[in-house]
Amino acid sequence: MPQSKRVRFREDELQVKNLHQLGTGAIYGSLLLILACGLLTRHLATRLPAALTVSDLEQTPNAFVAERAWTSLKSLNDIGPKPTGSSANEVMAHEFLSGELRRIEASKHANQQLEVDSQTASGAFSMSLLNQSMTSVYRNVQSLVVRLAGQSDSGVALLLNCHYDTVAGSPGASDDGASCAVMLEILRVLSRRPVRTRHAVVFLFNGAEETMFQAAHGFVTGHRWADEVRAFLNLESAGSGGKEVLFQAGPHHPWLVEAYARAIRHPFAHTLGEEMFQLGLVPSDTDFRIFRDYGEVPGLDFAHIANGYRYHTRYDSIEFLSAEVLQRTGDNVLALTRELADGDVLGASEPLPVGESVFFDFVGLAFVHYSATSGQWINLVVAFLSVVVPLIGFLRVRTTFADVLREVTFGLVATVLGTVFSLVSCTTLARQLDFVGKSMTWYTHTSLILGLYCCPALLAHCFVYMFLGTFYSNIKSELSLGQMTQARLVGVNVFWSIITLAATAAGYRSGYIPMVLLVCSLVSTTAQHVLGTTRTLRRWIYVHLVFQLPVLLWSTNFYNTLVQLFAPITGRFGGTRNPEVFIALLATFGTLLCGSQFLPFLGQLRSPTNFTAKLSAITVLALVLACVSPLGFPYRDESMTSQPTPQRHYVTHTFRVFHDELGLYKDSDSGYLLQEMDRNTRATIEQYVMKPGESLVPMRQMDSCRNELFCAVPFYSLWHQMRFNNYWLPGPAPVYDNMVTMGYLGEEQLGSHTKRLMFTMEGSIQSSIMIGPKQGVQLIGWSLLDHVPPPAKFGGREGHFVFITHGLAGKAWNVTLDVQFDQPKQNGELVDIVVTTKFWEYQHMHTPDFDELLGKFPSWTHVVPSVAVVSVFPL
Repeated sequence: MPQSKRVRFREDELQVKNLHQLGTGAIYGSLLLILACGLLTRHLATRLPAALTVSDLEQTPNAFVAERAWTSLKSLNDIGPKPTGSSANEVMAHEFLSGELRRIEASKHANQQLEVDSQTASGAFSMSLLNQSMTSVYRNVQSLVVRLAGQSDSGVALLLNCHYDTVAGSPGASDDGASCAVMLEILRVLSRRPVRTRHAVVFLFNGAEETMFQAAHGFVTGHRWADEVRAFLNLESAGSGGKEVLFQAGPHHPWLVEAYARAIRHPFAHTLGEEMFQLGLVPSDTDFRIFRDYGEVPGLDFAHIANGYRYHTRYDSIEFLSAEVLQRTGDNVLALTRELADGDVLGASEPLPVGESVFFDFVGLAFVHYSATSGQWINLVVAFLSVVVPLIGFLRVRTTFADVLREVTFGLVATVLGTVFSLVSCTTLARQLDFVGKSMTWYTHTSLILGLYCCPALLAHCFVYMFLGTFYSNIKSELSLGQMTQARLVGVNVFWSIITLAATAAGYRSGYIPMVLLVCSLVSTTAQHVLGTTRTLRRWIYVHLVFQLPVLLWSTNFYNTLVQLFAPITGRFGGTRNPEVFIALLATFGTLLCGSQFLPFLGQLRSPTNFTAKLSAITVLALVLACVSPLGFPYRDESMTSQPTPQRHYVTHTFRVFHDELGLYKDSDSGYLLQEMDRNTRATIEQYVMKPGESLVPMRQMDSCRNELFCAVPFYSLWHQMRFNNYWLPGPAPVYDNMVTMGYLGEEQLGSHTKRLMFTMEGSIQSSIMIGPKQGVQLIGWSLLDHVPPPAKFGGREGHFVFITHGLAGKAWNVTLDVQFDQPKQNGELVDIVVTTKFWEYQHMHTPDFDELLGKFPSWTHVVPSVAVVSVFPL
C-alpha cells in the first residue's frame, strides 16, 4: 500500500516566520472590535421610534399618538408624589383619571360600548418576602376600572393594568404614570374604531400598588369583571425611560409568548430576566404576582429598566422622560392588545397548551422562542455537535488525533483556570477597594468597570495562558501553531458545553445564553470545512472573526443590559452586601462571555508580556481615576449631569412610647431612624449630617432590640428593616396631630387554654402591627384572615407582621386575636404588640430640628422624610 501523506497547513513558497504568530496589534484590534460591538449594541438599545403627533392622525387614524399620552402624563406628573391615602392620590389623581375616562367615553365611536366603574376595596391577604411571611390589610383603596365590550357577550376579557399611586418623594412619571398614560391612549384608540375587538378589554387603573399590590388584590378577588379575565398585560417600571422589557411570561402558558412573537416588531425580552426576578436578584415585585397567585390568571409583565438611578426618586419626573418612550411602549402594547383581543386563544373552548418557554431577542432585531423541553434537547445537541464536528474536521485532514486532544485539553484547562483566576483576582481587588473606602466608584461612570475589573479579568486569562505555555510544550507535535489554536478553540467549546449542560440539568432555562455562543462556533466550523479554509494560513482566522460578530453583538448586548440593570440596583442593595464584589463577578462573567473565543489567540502572541503590560497600565489608570479623580465620585445631582445618579436616604423622625401590662404609660424616647440604602450610607451620614459628639447607633445594637419585639422601631415593610443595617440617632420628639390606635376592648375565654383578645382600630393612616406571642403562647386565629401565616423571625424573636393601608378615610374596625397557651397566664404574659403609625408626605409635621437635619444632606442625595409614632404594650 502506498504510504499516506500527512496534510499540514500550506506553506508559502517564501521562507518566512510562522504567519500564524500575531503581533499585539491584532489582539488590540480584537479588543477594539469587542468595544465597537458594545457601543453598537448600546446605541441600538437607545433607539426609539419617532413620537407621533395629532397631525399624524390623518395618515394613521388607528395609531398610538404619543402627543396625547404625553399630555396625560404631564397632568399626572404635575400632581407630584401620590402615596396611597394622600389627597394627591385619592382625590387629585383619581379625579383627573375619572375626567379623562369621561372624555374618552364621550368621544367613542357609536358602535363601541364602554363602561366605567370606580372600585373602593377592602381586604387582606398573606405573602412572603425574604422567606418571611407577612399579612397585608387594605381598607378603602381606590381603583378605576373600564370595560370596552367585545363583539359578543362571551364573558371573556383581556386585562391591562397600571398603577397611578407613587412612593413618597417621587412624582412617578415612569413608575407608573407613563404606563397609565399609555393605557389611556390605547383605550382612546380602541374606543374610536368602528369595529369592536373580538373579546372585551378591561383597563385597570389601580391606586395602591406601591403598598404591596393591594388594589390589584382587591380587583382580582372582588370586582365583578375579574372572572372574565383570561389573560393580562401588566405595565410597570423599574427605571426611567428606555425600552420596555418582557421579563415575566405566563407562567406555564407558552401561547402568550407566541402572541408576543406575532405582535411585536422590535422585541426586548429574555428568559434570563424572568429567572433573575424569580431568584430575588432584583429587589422589586409587581402586580403580576397577585394576578398569578390570587387570580390564577396568566399574563405578561413589562417594565422599563433604563436609568434605574431615578427609580423611586424625585428624578422620576417628566423632565427626564421623552415622548419617544411612550410611543414605543404604546405601539407594542397596542399591537399585543389587538393580537390577543382579536385572536382565538382567549375564547378557546379547548384547554390551551401549558409548559415553560425559552424566549429571547437578538439585539432587538429578532425574537426566538421554543418550549423548555425543546430547549433541553437543543442545548444537548448543540453542546454535542460544537465539540464533535470540529474534531471530525481534524480527522479529515489526518492530523495526529492524540496531539489534537492534548490541545483541546489545553484550551479547556486554560479556560477553567483563567476563569477561576479572574474570579479570585477581581473579587480580591473588589474587597480591597471596599476596604479603603472606595466602593461604588463606577456607580455613575459605568465605563470604569472596564478598567477596574474587565481588564484584570482578561489579565488573569493572559497569565494563565503564559503560565501553561511555559510549562507545557509538545515539541513532537505535528500540529502547526494555527492548528493548535483551532484545537484550543474546541477546548473553549467544551467549557461552554459543560456550562450549558450544567444549567440545563439544574433546570435553568437561561442555558440558552452559552448555547448561542456554541451555535455560532458550530456554524463557523461548518463554514470552515465547506470553504476549505481550515488548512490555510490566515483565511480561517478571517472566517472565524466573521462568525464571531453575531457572538459579540449577542454577548456585549448582555453585558450592557446587565450593567444597565444592576449598577443602579446597587444603590438600593443595602450596606450588608459588598457591591464591589457583585460588580466584579458581573464583569468577570461579561469578559469571559465576550472574549472567550479570542482567548486561544493569546498563545499566538509574539510578545505576550508587552500586551499584559499595557493591560496592567490601563488597570492602574482606571484605579487612579476611580480613587483620586472626581470621576470616581459615585453620585451626581441635576447640576452636575443631565442623568442624575443620587444616593438614597430614608429618614424617619420617630416617637416611641412604652406601656406596662395595664396599658399605662411607662416610658418614651425619640430620635431618627436612618435606613442604610447602599454601602456608603453611613459614611455620608457621619460626614455631612451628624453633629460633633453625636453617636450613630446601629439598629441591632439598640437597647430596645434586646427587650422589645422587632426592636420597637417603625417597621413599615419587612424588606427594608429586616434586610438592611439601619441606624438610630437620638433626637428631640416629633410633632404629630393624629395616629392609629389599637384600643383594648377585653378578652373572651374560649377554652381552658385559649383566649380571644378584642381590639378596636381607629385611624386611617398607613400603619403596621407586630404581634409577638410570649413563650408558651401561640397565635391560632384572628379576624384578619381565615388562617394565620407563619411568623417572621427577627432578632431571635418570632412575630406576626401586619401591614395596613388606608385609601379613603374609614370608620373604626374591630380586630380579634385567638391565642393558645400551655399554662394560665397573667397580664403581660400573652403577647407583645407594637403599633406603628407612618406619616408619608406630612410636611406640616416636620419640626425645625427635623428640617435642619434634612438640610444637611448633600444635593446629590435623595432624601425621603417621614414621621412615625410607635406604641408598645404587652398583654
